[in-house]
Amino acid sequence: MNISDLSQLDLKNFEVLKEIIARLRGPNGCPWDKEQTHESLVPFAIEEVYEFIDTIENKEKHHEMKEELGDVLFQVLLHSQLASEKNNFNIYDVIANLSEKMIRRHPHVFGNEIASTSEEVLKNWAVIKKQEKQISNANNRPATKNTNNFDIPTHLPALQRALKIGNKSKKSGFDWENLHDLFAKIKEECMELEETITYNESKERQEEELGDLLFAIAQMARHLNFDPETSLRKANNKFEKRYFKMVQLANSRNLNFEELSLLEKEELWKEIKNC
Repeated sequence: MNISDLSQLDLKNFEVLKEIIARLRGPNGCPWDKEQTHESLVPFAIEEVYEFIDTIENKEKHHEMKEELGDVLFQVLLHSQLASEKNNFNIYDVIANLSEKMIRRHPHVFGNEIASTSEEVLKNWAVIKKQEKQISNANNRPATKNTNNFDIPTHLPALQRALKIGNKSKKSGFDWENLHDLFAKIKEECMELEETITYNESKERQEEELGDLLFAIAQMARHLNFDPETSLRKANNKFEKRYFKMVQLANSRNLNFEELSLLEKEELWKEIKNC
């Protein structure tokens, strides 16, 4: 296959893409790609997923979605190539595993089970995942339950991990019963954080109380059926847009934004909010 002659290649052919990735890792391939490992690629995998998410949440970037999906696919193929070089698995094993899992976890589509609502689908999904884990434990290692953590990936963004931890503890009945109790908990955590600052306690104690407050707020998002990570990203975007509109407003009035007093900046902020 002459990769260098693009006019002769069917760039929509999966085999062509697979060969391109293999060539990148080959003897005459790219020095950067050849140096990579599963571990070194972790930050890139996280970054590419979030860049794709950005194209979904930002309407001005919808036209970039195709490109960012390709970058995510590149990560899948590159990790598969790394594994195939060690005879662990290849991209076809990944595809086969995914296909088998989707069929197994959707018995209401590919079997005789009935699930007429999303809630029923998720309930069945959880049961099937539990059965899979039991089988995996029986086949690969002693069926000992990990009692030290919830077995949630540590690389998840902290707010998302807090959400999943809350969902896990809820299953055992350890959760706030209502929003009133949760509001009380958030107020309690705010007061405890304020006390550590008022009494000039150690930075470690202040950080601990700040973490407790963030965790409680993540649980509020869960009780309201929001993803706290998504909610915070929206708040970040909103603040960013308002901030630069505020700066532009100052510039349009021939004002040096940085030289304005905090009170003057607050007045500009209120104008932008009310637009």
